[in-house]
Amino acid sequence: MDIRELKDWHLNFQKPLVISGPCSVETEQQFRQSVLPILDKVDFVRGGIWKPRTRPGNFEGNGEQALKWVKALKAEHPFRFAMEVATPNHIELAHQYEVDLIWIGARTTVNPFNVSELAEALKGSELPVLVKNPIHAELSLWKGALERFSKAGIQKLGAIHRGFHSYQSGKYRNLPMWQIPLDLKSEFPRLPLICDPSHIAGDRTLIAEIAQKALDLNYDGLMVEAHSTPDEAWSDAKQQIKSDSLGDLLDSLLLRDSVFTKENIINQLDTIREQIDQADRELLEA
Repeated sequence: MDIRELKDWHLNFQKPLVISGPCSVETEQQFRQSVLPILDKVDFVRGGIWKPRTRPGNFEGNGEQALKWVKALKAEHPFRFAMEVATPNHIELAHQYEVDLIWIGARTTVNPFNVSELAEALKGSELPVLVKNPIHAELSLWKGALERFSKAGIQKLGAIHRGFHSYQSGKYRNLPMWQIPLDLKSEFPRLPLICDPSHIAGDRTLIAEIAQKALDLNYDGLMVEAHSTPDEAWSDAKQQIKSDSLGDLLDSLLLRDSVFTKENIINQLDTIREQIDQADRELLEA
């Protein structure tokens, strides 16, 4: 795949890339209160415009109205905005409202037909695209989705590790299964790899430890859900941190000096395997 490294995305990139903001853009006031405290700490503000829910009846997003609120706040306080898309119409609106980055959700990644439609709609676009891992642990589906976007000409392309569903209850909402994203990175060393500790954890008290483990494994960035009043959030309340605590979280993280490239992958494998074994032991003991 012909992929540009993050440093070539013209972002004044410094590792780690940080994407943060509320799970959902619930109201104009909530979005403003959630975003303003973090603007000087993030590379992209995230916000759910459409929320694909497992069952109907829950909050499913405000759609285009939310994009109007985002655009109005960007006019007052310039920032880069990132959102999930699931249909060609979402991509059209992303261009219309000058969204700066889009990601493909786990429920979409599993469907090659949906991915192909999105890739076709993105031909000729300069929008950066991040692809979340599929819900279940199928590396081939994840690679296939990335390859479809690459074949459509998307060069600002990356992957988001958000963990994998399990029918067994445990410490985490979604099992990290670190070996799968690391296998992906080993095959495509230039591919930016972002960790979503919020969805892996499902619990805000576990986010810091997962984020640190991701940085220890040389991930390129983090996507962290942050809300002005997370306990009152309309979606995923337990896994969102308070916006005004994002800075403390980031300050607590230690960054490795090494870079994940083809040249040093072999030298790092033993360390990585040891870290994965420790993570597996922690999971079994939970």
